[in-house]
Amino acid sequence: MASRPTDSPRRAAYEILQRVDDGAFADVVLDSVLNRSKLDLRDRHLVTELVYGILRLRGRVDFALSQFCNQPLQRLQPEVLRLLRLGAYQLLELDRVPTHAAVNSTVELTRELQLEAAVGFVNGVLRSLDRGRADIPWPAAEKIKPYLQHVCSQPVWLSKEIMRQLPNVEARAFGESLATPPPLTLRVNSLKTDREDFLTALAAAGHQAHPCSFAPEGVTIDQRSEKPLPGDAEGWYQVQDEASILMAHLLDVHPEQRILDACAAPGGKTTHLAALTDNRAEILALDKYPRRVELIAEGGKRLGCSSINAQQWDLTESPDFLEQASFDRILLDAPCSGLGVLRRNPEGRWSKSPVNLRELAVLQRQILDNIAPLVKPGGKLLYSVCTFSHIETDAIIDSFLAEHPEFELESLREQVSSDWANLFTTKGTLRSYPHRHGGMDAFFAARLQRRGY
Repeated sequence: MASRPTDSPRRAAYEILQRVDDGAFADVVLDSVLNRSKLDLRDRHLVTELVYGILRLRGRVDFALSQFCNQPLQRLQPEVLRLLRLGAYQLLELDRVPTHAAVNSTVELTRELQLEAAVGFVNGVLRSLDRGRADIPWPAAEKIKPYLQHVCSQPVWLSKEIMRQLPNVEARAFGESLATPPPLTLRVNSLKTDREDFLTALAAAGHQAHPCSFAPEGVTIDQRSEKPLPGDAEGWYQVQDEASILMAHLLDVHPEQRILDACAAPGGKTTHLAALTDNRAEILALDKYPRRVELIAEGGKRLGCSSINAQQWDLTESPDFLEQASFDRILLDAPCSGLGVLRRNPEGRWSKSPVNLRELAVLQRQILDNIAPLVKPGGKLLYSVCTFSHIETDAIIDSFLAEHPEFELESLREQVSSDWANLFTTKGTLRSYPHRHGGMDAFFAARLQRRGY
């Protein structure tokens, strides 16, 4: 990537997408590029829209391009395909960008990147797309698999996983939701303020927001003003999806308990546990990486959470420094495929495969097996993941219970408000979906209790 500050939003988007294609995380690279750029606010918004939009809708964009390209897209030079996606996304998805701006800016960028031999090709494909876009043979909604792949932009393997979990109409609705931007949701920090006062402060600053449907501390921002969100420095809120906010509630924590957050970074759920127990529980937060442990501590300090002890530990190794049967509650928000948060991390749909899911399932069981002995008799362990794949959810719980008769599955349905009823399966596990539950991410959670007292 060029060392100079990027002064063109389309050039910036191209370079970020190039880095993502090489394996980088979109959010990390985007922040890095924008922080050192001289772009104004409007151009920064355009860069963000182009990067996340192209990653989210790459399958849809490629289907459209394939109708006007005289050779298979996979045979194109990667730089040329990246440019075509950049131009095509603007033509197909950004009404506010005039056609001539979308095409001409892409052609000029092709020249700027010294791809002179591709200038005529890029220009021709984009102009053909513009003339013929009304006649693109999009798959009908009734043809679920091609609709998921080419309209909702899900790769083949992910389309199959969605159809495995949900019946046809719901599979389509879920796929459509994964192709849209996620809401901006905040958890109000009850150690510092309450939701009503925070909503009042938001309105006073010109922001439009509403309370979340399920999470009692959740607030969704509908439209931001030019002013910053109130209370950032004071720790009034934490950016956190509503489904994620629910997890700490499902653990059923109380003051004076000893609580372990097993894979805690970046610490959103850890600090929520501290707030729910009014800083009167003993909370140990573990994470594999030292820098991520620092993030937990920094977040706890910002939010006024004094009951958290953050330490580094890789839980693929048995935590021998901890006494067995010594924790009242354990939260395992396990490393997972992140399929439930693809709206936020859209590159994941193109970088993952069923092989990755199988590897993650092995890791999840390994960590679960290592922390299970730490639960006191009568204590509870909540297993949660931000995914919906069978192998990382029900299959993990079923196999664990088959090998650990000292644990039993508790029905979460019986433990929470009746307002949450449609979040739960017949087994009593939680499965949230954005198309069903007010736009929240797709999460799974199961609570296990250790027998005996």
